[in-house]
Amino acid sequence: MNLHQRERLREEAEARGQAALEQALTLAFWDALERGPLPPMAALEAAARTVGTLYRQIASLHGPAPRCGCGWQPEPDEDLIRLEAMLAAALIERPRPSLADLPVAGRA
Repeated sequence: MNLHQRERLREEAEARGQAALEQALTLAFWDALERGPLPPMAALEAAARTVGTLYRQIASLHGPAPRCGCGWQPEPDEDLIRLEAMLAAALIERPRPSLADLPVAGRA
């Protein structure tokens, strides 16, 4: 297996991991809203605090002297800009049409 193939496999595995995490977070978020009186903005604030806490915990394990060997070095200012950009992109992203949104074209 060459370097390009290994990199592609690593990227695919990372994408699957991100998708699984996104699904788990989404399910936990909607479950929290359904359980009790929690306004959506309060739930989003809690999610943002949790992401900040997770960042702080993970950054403490990686720097300034790396301990895990993955190669990531925390850069709080740059990382915050990256996280803000991801949030902004998600806010302005247009919903993707699903099969349920398409007009019926006949019968099966």
